[in-house]
Amino acid sequence: MDIVIRQGKAFYWGTSEWSADEIRSAYGIARELGMTPPTMEQPQYNMLNRTRFEKEYALLYRDIGLGTTIFSPLASGMLTGKYRQGIPSDSRGALKGYEWLQKSLTDQRNLAIVEQLIPLASELGCTLAQMALAWCLKNPNVSSVITGASRAAQVHENMKALDVVPLLTSDVMARIETILTPNA
Repeated sequence: MDIVIRQGKAFYWGTSEWSADEIRSAYGIARELGMTPPTMEQPQYNMLNRTRFEKEYALLYRDIGLGTTIFSPLASGMLTGKYRQGIPSDSRGALKGYEWLQKSLTDQRNLAIVEQLIPLASELGCTLAQMALAWCLKNPNVSSVITGASRAAQVHENMKALDVVPLLTSDVMARIETILTPNA
């Protein structure tokens, strides 16, 4: 990657789903050899999948200025609410080869969290998906968010999450946190 950057074919390079130890090691080796170190990570991050992003990588944001491009901000659609009544036949969760996904889409703990988040999103005047995306964007360690959509209308709805970010006051964030971690 250092050669590609030195040739002007890329500005920087990053990793995807690497552990904090792997990133720190790659960063250290690159610095030691006078090469360009990784500057970003592409992890999964959403309201239901937080540990690696918030805890494991915490020192990397401070120590090396790690940036992030997160994926699955809607937890494979779970945070849209569409799996509340089971897996719809026209959804990704019903596709052949996606059996691995069905377990998380039917997880009772996650479904209970979704049920508690929906009234809060309604109170804010937005969809659950918009609130979930805005919640990700609110994190100062999120550099950018990769959103997925199967229809143009979903892209438009997702972009409205930018209007929801200012609505996520410290009080609202505390309410969300109470829903996400009720025993903390």
